Amino acid sequence: MAEHADALSTTRGYRGYGAEQGNMELRMAIAETLYRGTGVKGNEIFVSDGAQCDISRLQMLLGSNVKVAVQDPSFPAYIDTSVIVGQSGKLEDKTGKYSDIVYMNCGAENNFFPDLSTTPRTDIIFFCSPNNPTGSAASWQQLEQLVDFAKRNGSIIVYDSAYAAYISDESPRSIFEIPGAKEVAIEISSFSKFAGFTGVRLGWTVVPEELKYSNGFPVIEDFNRIVCTCFNGASNIVQAGGLACLSRDGYQAVCNVVDYYKENAKILVEAFASLGLKVYGGKNAPYVWVHFPGMSSWSVFNEILEKTHVVTVPGRGFGPGGEEYIRVSAFCHRENMMEASLRMKKLFR
Repeated sequence: MAEHADALSTTRGYRGYGAEQGNMELRMAIAETLYRGTGVKGNEIFVSDGAQCDISRLQMLLGSNVKVAVQDPSFPAYIDTSVIVGQSGKLEDKTGKYSDIVYMNCGAENNFFPDLSTTPRTDIIFFCSPNNPTGSAASWQQLEQLVDFAKRNGSIIVYDSAYAAYISDESPRSIFEIPGAKEVAIEISSFSKFAGFTGVRLGWTVVPEELKYSNGFPVIEDFNRIVCTCFNGASNIVQAGGLACLSRDGYQAVCNVVDYYKENAKILVEAFASLGLKVYGGKNAPYVWVHFPGMSSWSVFNEILEKTHVVTVPGRGFGPGGEEYIRVSAFCHRENMMEASLRMKKLFR
């Protein structure tokens, strides 16, 4: 990235606007490195300034007249963007839910996967795996059920795979590992969580050529129009960094950092489990989801912050299904992780 930035100060190295869809070399590298064997092609990948921005662009594409379903709990952007574009209906004070959004319960009692037999049909299904905040990754069988459900109902799955690099078992890293998924799914992902690009900003969206509206028109053509209208392309400096991350040496270095954070998550799981608490996640994600039965998640958050100076996230911020839980992140230096674990043990022992 530094070399690319320096080159911009020279006549030979200067580059202006690039393709809105992204540098084709990077798009091909994403396809070949992260989607090998799935059939995803470089021209189906749209490089962006991050997955969260792409959620908003997808919502602009989908419009206000669609019905959406979300996991509960889930990353807030799915619901917040639904509110902004007019899909949500009114907020119901009693339940804390929006009247026109379908909330798919994804708690410990159902292994963090919705009961699709009781889930009503919607136009759009937002689904994140590994899930933020619960850290749970959907199995191959579960994703087969989800793809089949979408096919039967004429729904589009917006699949968020931002934490796929943290999967440690046989769970699919992409929805496109499931046969037929290219006919019903869009996938968004990011360099933020596996390459530390949170402030640098780089992500991508996969829109398969096989995905079509009910009238047969390809969704990729509309999304291309949205991107070319609303976006001038990701920074060429940042794209150079993304390409370096996907080189042989770069990808190995990135995987080493992911392994470091996974070890941090293991330390967190062991610390909370030693206190007799129910702990979820931490195996396939950098997040640990801790249950405090009968307690307000905000109260738990406040107590931990005030008494240990450790910052967690109250589960209620991820939807009504997050009440009684806190999310704890493994993104920190090992010495800080050890110290935080020690303070938690002293507080709750």
